[in-house]
Amino acid sequence: MKVITFGTFDLFHIGHLNMIKKCLEYGDQLFVGISTDNFNFSKKKRYPIINQNERLEIIKNIKGVTECFFEESFELKREYIEKFKADIFIIGDDWKGNFDYLNDICKVIYLPRTLNISTTELIERIQNNFMS
Repeated sequence: MKVITFGTFDLFHIGHLNMIKKCLEYGDQLFVGISTDNFNFSKKKRYPIINQNERLEIIKNIKGVTECFFEESFELKREYIEKFKADIFIIGDDWKGNFDYLNDICKVIYLPRTLNISTTELIERIQNNFMS
């Protein structure tokens, strides 16, 4: 089975690793879309700390990841799924319901996020502990 997932993967942390490991439980090939710096800015109104080329390099070197590519926009998700012939699209449950429209071309699974960790929280922790 071919699995596809997407994310920014900025300041790589255990939640990111957990997501990739869970994705690998669903299939034998994993395709990972890395949100570009500009796409991330359009979503979150901030640029990632780590640039897109370095984030792509990190993810593509994780055991089990078949291929990485840059994700340019939400509107292209269908094209990416079709290009890689993905059977399953997995995303965090913070997006629950947002991608149900893709069930016509693959199974959409929303996985629970790792508790008590996020890139936003890491940035806040760094600012509070080291910048004050």
